[in-house]
Amino acid sequence: MGRVSTSPLRRVPIQRRSAERLGRILDACAELLDESGYDDLSTSAVAARAEVPIGSVYRFFSNKRAMAEALAHRNLDVYAARVADRFAAAPPGLEGDWRHAMDVVVDEYLAMKRGAPGFGLVEFGMPVPATAAPVEPNHLVADRLRTLLADRLRLDPDDPRLRVAFLVAVESADALLRLAFRLDPAGDPAIVAETKALLRAYLARTLD
Repeated sequence: MGRVSTSPLRRVPIQRRSAERLGRILDACAELLDESGYDDLSTSAVAARAEVPIGSVYRFFSNKRAMAEALAHRNLDVYAARVADRFAAAPPGLEGDWRHAMDVVVDEYLAMKRGAPGFGLVEFGMPVPATAAPVEPNHLVADRLRTLLADRLRLDPDDPRLRVAFLVAVESADALLRLAFRLDPAGDPAIVAETKALLRAYLARTLD
């Protein structure tokens, strides 16, 4: 669950050293996005921050947009891994409780929003046109969470009702949590609480 998605990459790293270099490039990209935003991001600045030759950046990415897209894919992989780890560490009696699971889903998003470098701008999708035909980021998030929850709750991940329910839930939570962070840089607690309540009430129709 912690893999780096490779769709925006020119070349997939095979050797460990190459994968580590890619990781440093994406780390540098995230730091610079926080410091100066997307418009001022450049491949040369990323190379300097990552302490790699500029050719190493172009070996993986055609431009800064592809680099930021790769960061968005990695964010989703990291988020899914964090959620899966929390599921695995659920207290006794809550292993099959989908309401507890949805609280974990929201709480791990909030934790990344508050602390993951570059996440505030990129999250799981790009704020600029993609390099290829775009896939809606919320569809990717919904699919990943549906798979995780279906495995945890012994549900059929291919059930059309479940697919629609998770997409609607993710779209709704995305809109409300964006509002929460517009009202408060740390995420307005009242809006966060209402988001959780809305998810419980809506998903109960499908998961209870």
